[in-house]
Amino acid sequence: MWQPATAWNCPKILWWAGSGSLLVYAAFLVLWPAVGSPAETVMALLGLVSLLVWGGGLRKSAALWLLWAIIAVQVLTWTLGYFHHPQWVADNPQVDRLAKLFIFIAVAWWLGGSTRNTLVVWSLGLLAFFVALFVQGGGLAEWQLGFQGYRVDFGIRNAQHAAMFFATGLLGLVAFVYRCVYSSADRLVVWRLAIWLLALAFCIAGLLVTQTRAIWLALAIALPLVAVIWMRFALRRHGVARVRRRMLMGGALLAVMVVAVSGLFHDTVGRRLEMQQPIIEKVLQGQFTEMPNTGAGVRIQTWYAATQWIAERPIVGWGAKGRSLAIDQTEWLPAQVKRDFGHLHNFFLEIWVAYGLLGLAVIGALAIWVGRATWLAWRGGVLPGDMALFATGFFVYWAIVNQFESYNSFWTGVYVHNLVLGGLVTHYWRWTLEQDSRASAA
Repeated sequence: MWQPATAWNCPKILWWAGSGSLLVYAAFLVLWPAVGSPAETVMALLGLVSLLVWGGGLRKSAALWLLWAIIAVQVLTWTLGYFHHPQWVADNPQVDRLAKLFIFIAVAWWLGGSTRNTLVVWSLGLLAFFVALFVQGGGLAEWQLGFQGYRVDFGIRNAQHAAMFFATGLLGLVAFVYRCVYSSADRLVVWRLAIWLLALAFCIAGLLVTQTRAIWLALAIALPLVAVIWMRFALRRHGVARVRRRMLMGGALLAVMVVAVSGLFHDTVGRRLEMQQPIIEKVLQGQFTEMPNTGAGVRIQTWYAATQWIAERPIVGWGAKGRSLAIDQTEWLPAQVKRDFGHLHNFFLEIWVAYGLLGLAVIGALAIWVGRATWLAWRGGVLPGDMALFATGFFVYWAIVNQFESYNSFWTGVYVHNLVLGGLVTHYWRWTLEQDSRASAA
C-alpha cells in the first residue's frame, strides 16, 4: 500500500521512521491524541531535517522561505510589542502559533511525491475520524440526540469543528467518486458504491446534527463549483451520452437523500436559519455594538472590536495575544462575551490584529503559492484530475469557513490544513524535479 521514496531520497531507516510517524499522525491525532500528537512532532522534525539535508533543489522551495518569513514576522511583532505594550506581550514570540501551519512541508516530504501515499493518508484520516465518532464523546448516544434535534459535537472540541471534518470528508467523497466506485477496468463495483453511499450519508447526517451554518454556506458554494468543473471536463473526455447517464444516476441518488434529509431535519435547519433574522436587521441598521449574544451576534461584535484595534497597529499588529486583547480590553463588549469567548472566530481577522498586514501578506502568499503549485502540477500531468478538483473545492470551502471560525488557529484545522496541503505540494515538488531532470537531459 505504501510506496517507497522515488522522487527524492534519504536514508532508508529515516524514511520508514518518518513515513511511519506520518501514518500514526494521520490515524491517531483525532482518534487518540496522546499517540497522534507526539507522532506529529516526530514527523515534522524529521521531515524538516531530512529536507534540509537531502532535499537538494527542494531546499529552494518557496514553502521554506515562507516558513522563515512567518517566523520573522512573529519575532518582529513580539519585539515591537515588547517596547510598545509590554504588559500585553507573551514571555516569548510563540512562533509555533503560525509555524505549525507549515507542517505540511514535512507531510509533503514523507509522501514522496506519490499519489497512492497521499490517498492512503487522506483515507486513513477520514476513516479514523469516523471511528472516533463512536468511541469519543457520547458515541452512539450523541447520534441519537442529534436525530432528536439537539446540536452535538462528538467530543471534538465543539460542534463547529466536528462539522468541519464532516464537510471536508464530503468534499473528498464527491471529488473522488469515480475513483471510489469504479474499478480500473472502468466498471461500476456495487459493493464499493454501497460503501461510498454509506460514507456520504454519514457525512451528510453529521453536517446536520452538528448544525453549523457557516459550513452549510461554504458547501453551498463549493459543491456547485466542483460539479460545474467536473461536468466541463467530463463532457470533453467522455462525451454527452455517457455524462448524461451518470448525471441522471447521481441526480436520482441526490434526490433520494434530499427528500430523506428534508423529512428528518426540516425543523432543525429551519430553526437555525431563522435565528439569523435579528442579526441581519441590526447589521443593516449599523448597530454593531447592540447585537444579541448569539453565535452570530457575538461574532459581529468582536469583529467590530477587532477593527478598532487593527486601526491602531495595522502593519505589525499586537502580537500573539492580539485576538484575546481585542475582546478583553474593549470596554463596550458585554461581560458575558469577555467571559465566554477568547478569540475572534475569524482566522484572517485574528492574523491581522495579531501580526498586522505583514502576517496577512505571508499567509496570502502561501495561499497563492499553493494554488499556483497545484495548477502547475495538474497541468504537468503529475497531479490527478480528481485531486485537483478536490483541491479547488477545498480552497473555496476553506477560505469561507475560516471567515466564521478560526479553524487554522486550532489543532483540528491545522491537522486538515497540513494533510491536504502536504498532499498537493508533494505532487508539485515531484513535478519540479521532473522538469529539472528534463532540462538537464536536454
